[in-house]
Amino acid sequence: MAISIKKINHENLDELKEIGIETFVDTFKSQNSPENIKNYIDKAFRTEKLKEELANEFSDFYFICYNNETAGYLKINTDDSQTERMGDEAFEIERIYIRTKYQRKKLGEHLIHKAFEVAKSLNKRCIWLGVWEENHNALAFYKRMGFIPSGAHSFSMGEEKQTDIIMIKTLV
Repeated sequence: MAISIKKINHENLDELKEIGIETFVDTFKSQNSPENIKNYIDKAFRTEKLKEELANEFSDFYFICYNNETAGYLKINTDDSQTERMGDEAFEIERIYIRTKYQRKKLGEHLIHKAFEVAKSLNKRCIWLGVWEENHNALAFYKRMGFIPSGAHSFSMGEEKQTDIIMIKTLV
C-alpha cells in the first residue's frame, strides 16, 4: 500500500472539481434533498470558485493518493480565508473528503496529520473545523483525533440551514 500526499495547483482543477462533487454527493445525498445537493454543488464547485480558492494565498488543497490513485483531498485555510474569525493563531480544516472505496484505510488520519504539520510550520496554536451535526462518522473520527466540540455555526445546504459543530484541537 503506497500512500502519498501532494499539493494541488491550477493544473489539477478538473480533478479537484470531479472528486469534490463525487465525495460531497456520496457523503450527504442520503440525508439531504436532491435540490439542496444540486444547489450546493452549483455554488461550491463552480470552476470559477475553485480557481479563486486555488489562487488564494491563505488556502491550500492537497490530494491523497492510494496506490497512485487519487483517493481524497484536504482543504486548509489560514488568516482571512478562514470561514469563521478564530484569530491569528488559528488554522482551519475546511474539507477532508475520502472517496467511498478508499474509506476505512486511515487516509483521513494521514490528511489530519498533514494539516497538523502545515499548521505547526506556520506557528499556529490551534486547529479548528466545522462538521455537520448529523455526520456522526465524521464527529467520531475528529474526536478520536483529539478535537473537542467548542461551539456551533450555521451552514447553508441549498435552502436549508443546518448546524455545524465547531471542533478545536490545541497544538503543542
